Amino acid sequence: MDQLSAMRVFVRVVETGNFSRAATALNMPKTTVTNLIQGLEGHLRTTLLNRTTRRVMVTTDGALYYERASQIISEIEELDGNLSNSQAQPSGRLRVEMAGAFADLIVIPSLCDFHSRHPQIHIDLGVGDRLVDYMAENVDCALRAGTPSDQSLIARKISEIAMVTCASPVYLEKMGAPTTPEDMTGGHHFAVGYLQAQAGRILPMEFTRDGETRDIVPRYVVSANDARSYMTAALTGLGVAQLPRFMAREALAEGKLIRVLTEWQHAPLPLYVVYPQTRHLSNKVRVFVNWLVKLMRTIDMPEKAAVAAPSTESL
Repeated sequence: MDQLSAMRVFVRVVETGNFSRAATALNMPKTTVTNLIQGLEGHLRTTLLNRTTRRVMVTTDGALYYERASQIISEIEELDGNLSNSQAQPSGRLRVEMAGAFADLIVIPSLCDFHSRHPQIHIDLGVGDRLVDYMAENVDCALRAGTPSDQSLIARKISEIAMVTCASPVYLEKMGAPTTPEDMTGGHHFAVGYLQAQAGRILPMEFTRDGETRDIVPRYVVSANDARSYMTAALTGLGVAQLPRFMAREALAEGKLIRVLTEWQHAPLPLYVVYPQTRHLSNKVRVFVNWLVKLMRTIDMPEKAAVAAPSTESL
């Protein structure tokens, strides 16, 4: 039995919670996964996993073994990566998650540049603003706006996103322009709600002026949990919206959206790359993050955002 291979398989089964998902992630037959786990348990003379028809549960011995085995594998991968970085181009499958607006407007239009620099990396792009099970889905990293709340993730800030408050001419002709942030909750105005699906709540609108910040939970006719749908609702005239400037720039230039409450600003939204603590930051992830940092400096960001974005050489 190849004990190292068996350890890798065992760690993946624990992280995915399923023999079939582990086999898919490792690109090997399910029977091979089963045989390696059985061989490992025979070698250790203990049961690591309890199997039922529906789930796999880790035993007490299995939990202890997983803790050490995952550390050993991570150290081996780090050692291999450090020694091979100067010898070979990064390669392999890179599983990345991000919201559709970032994918469509920023990342995908520039991926030819990334491919020309790193032709041996193949990107599997998951698009959507949803809750991700990084281990079960074998996700390497994700691009997320806003400060991450999941403490199990390592987060690296790479830039900031300028925000604008705006509404369509259709809305303004019918409702007029709001004059204070409170108009969005207590007056006759309403917003497009942005639904945080995981928490099941509408995110507040943020307004800042002269050091004063007001968080307003707005009245709304419709809410959406995707930035593109959120913007479409604003363009249709369904309410006032706070949008990333890079998304709204063209519509503002064409008069399809008009800025409102211009005396009040929305603080720039931090942009993070996140990845699991138990996932080794491989060379392919490292070069992708470095590329993202440089790419975001070319986008319509707030002044000094590029200076604020940290170097990723220490990632």
